[in-house]
Amino acid sequence: HVQLVESGGGSVQAGGSLKLSCVVTGSTYDRYCMAWFRQRPGKDREALAVLWIGGATTTYADSVKGRFTITRDKAKRTLYLQMTALKPEDTAMYFCAVRHTGGCSLSLSFGFWGQGTQVTVS
Repeated sequence: HVQLVESGGGSVQAGGSLKLSCVVTGSTYDRYCMAWFRQRPGKDREALAVLWIGGATTTYADSVKGRFTITRDKAKRTLYLQMTALKPEDTAMYFCAVRHTGGCSLSLSFGFWGQGTQVTVS
């Protein structure tokens, strides 16, 4: 049973930084896709970044490219999202997700989700 638990959200001033974490347990796969999404108030959920665990390949949405970085610590089974130069429009609930089959891109669906962590930028 795959479980994902995010942490690291909080309140920050515009221009500041935050680093989100997502601990993954229960997955027996060694090649899978991990992603960060967000949902802003009144908006659809948005894919921000994906990381293919098998080869460490990453892809970013244009809205965060150059400001956000997705990484992982294999030993800690943890996915990270380093966010810099934060803007008020980055205010959202942030989620991590895992996909076990069929590629790794921003447009694909993900089967396992965390509960989310709130980021507020003022």
